Amino acid sequence: MEAPTTQQAIADRRYMAHALELADHGRFTADPNPRVGCVIVRDGHEVGTGLHWQAGEAHAEVNALQVAGEQARGATVYVTLEPCSHHGRTPPCTEALIRAGVARVVIAMQDPNPKVCGGGVQALEAAGVQVENGVLEAEARALNPGFVHRMEQGRPWVRVKLAASLDGRTAMASGESQWITDEAARRDVQLWRARAGAILTGSGTVVSDDPRMNVRMKPFDLAAHAGFPDDPRYHDLPSRQPLRVILDARLRTPPGSQILREGPVWILTGPDVVDSPTADALRGKGAEVRAVPLAEELAEGGLDLGAVLAELARAEVNELHVESGPGLAGALARGGWVDEWLIYQAPLLMGSSARPLVEWPLARMSERAELEIVDSRWVGETLRLRAHPRS
Repeated sequence: MEAPTTQQAIADRRYMAHALELADHGRFTADPNPRVGCVIVRDGHEVGTGLHWQAGEAHAEVNALQVAGEQARGATVYVTLEPCSHHGRTPPCTEALIRAGVARVVIAMQDPNPKVCGGGVQALEAAGVQVENGVLEAEARALNPGFVHRMEQGRPWVRVKLAASLDGRTAMASGESQWITDEAARRDVQLWRARAGAILTGSGTVVSDDPRMNVRMKPFDLAAHAGFPDDPRYHDLPSRQPLRVILDARLRTPPGSQILREGPVWILTGPDVVDSPTADALRGKGAEVRAVPLAEELAEGGLDLGAVLAELARAEVNELHVESGPGLAGALARGGWVDEWLIYQAPLLMGSSARPLVEWPLARMSERAELEIVDSRWVGETLRLRAHPRS
């Protein structure tokens, strides 16, 4: 296969950038499937575009082919993820592309799903379709951190959200924490909850704060706040509540908790109490109570966080959004489970007796955890920081 000319390479990047933009419009709705966009070009003109809206519905390529119709014959297809070559919730996209008679397919990244993983490329090439791979690959991987991480690492992408004062405090010594940030920041948190497959918290937070941990915006409101163009599809899509997960080794969650009132809830607990009357009472409120192993190294009988993440991966959770106190945040950090920190820093001071950002006793500078700030912006009067571990 000949390498594309400089002019062709520039065009490939331009059309792929548009496909990535389309894919991002499925940020709140495509889960647990990856966000995928597709652009079909013939004679230098876009003749069809599409994205994947919801699991079980047509994939981006099929939606774009429906728009292009006969103009797809001999065209170039730009797709952000390798077209599927297997029967899942929908038929293989490779078959649809081959039937449409496309001449060339440009792919941003290979599908990390072992069911696909190169099979789509092979199927297209075997049918005589020219394939170009790796155009804006880094951008495509960044669009689907959870899906990629779950397929490659066997666990979700863990994003820990914390609200803190300028002196790094998350609650007063009494536990009082409402509200550190302003309304604009709390509205912004809704966008991060909505894109997640699950929201994780600890029983301590449930007992002290009685949170709902839900998404309170409709899809069209989420899209508007994310800056997406208005699309009738957003008005047709039903609201989706992420799975709420409570880590509760001793089953301290009150049956009357607000978090149990809407949407699916898992309570992960120890094997010795999973069949107790307390567990049955929580099941009576609609919760699914599951046992996971206890962490051997924790004298207080905490849960094995690796086992928790593996359980969520089996449930097809791509992005795990964590809202908790410093104890669970610190346990995740100490175990090396945090992939991204989402910190809202408010312009206030809470004093030295207030609770810290994470419970993580470090004695020497050589033990410090170094982070890379990947994004910083103002949300109302709150500074929002996104950071990844440097390692």
